[in-house]
Amino acid sequence: MNLSFLTAFLFPILAGLMYFVMAAEVRHTSKFRSMMFGDIGFKKIEAAFIMFGIYFITRPLQNILGPHPMPLIVNCLRQFFLMAVIAPSILVAIFHWVPTPSGAPHSSKFASYTVGILMGIIFILLNTLAVTGSKVLSIWGSITLYDPVWFKSANPPIQLILIHLICQFVSPVGFLFLAAAYVRHRRHNYQLANIYNLIPTKWRYLEASLIIFAGSFIVAGLTTLFGNYYTYIWIIYFVGALVSGFFEMKSIKLPPRNSPKDLK
Repeated sequence: MNLSFLTAFLFPILAGLMYFVMAAEVRHTSKFRSMMFGDIGFKKIEAAFIMFGIYFITRPLQNILGPHPMPLIVNCLRQFFLMAVIAPSILVAIFHWVPTPSGAPHSSKFASYTVGILMGIIFILLNTLAVTGSKVLSIWGSITLYDPVWFKSANPPIQLILIHLICQFVSPVGFLFLAAAYVRHRRHNYQLANIYNLIPTKWRYLEASLIIFAGSFIVAGLTTLFGNYYTYIWIIYFVGALVSGFFEMKSIKLPPRNSPKDLK
């Protein structure tokens, strides 16, 4: 079993399963914490984890459904789902889970989804222009894996690569960094830390998880930009998702204060 097969199957499936487990844990935790911290935020975080689980666990479909145009179609659908639905949902969920006294403004929700949809459309248009074929990535028994190929007959123009990366830097990377910045701001301005003394720590773990996940996209993108496109490069953000999920679970499981007998 070679690295390409592991990258295409094992790591995304593990990441997807982990996010499903995290969604179940959020639902369990919300039974004890939602009365104090609100039910909307927990539901939105749970929904976001389920969507991330779907995004990761469907990654193998990009490689096993056959040659061009199937890898292109699956890639476009998954990336649009990530950029136009999941990333804005994460940001909106953070607005609810780390709320201000006035709640999350409707304008921020509208702007988040509008920008995400726009970036997703640009990504699809660019992808359909750039991907001109597919290649055999790996053969394992009776399973043949295919991968999309950018400009099969020529080197891709650097301008298209940059537009491709900029779209993803806006969504999901920009949304994740914006969510992390919002959490950081709320953490440094939390007025009830003398009562709920572990809330700043919970938010520190949450901030770290968002930064790690966003950073994994940047590292993978830069590796692609300054090297050649290899599928195994994206193992970086699969691992980033796993590490990010660990910090996210630390944040969720940590009680709001020491020895919270009434919140266990």
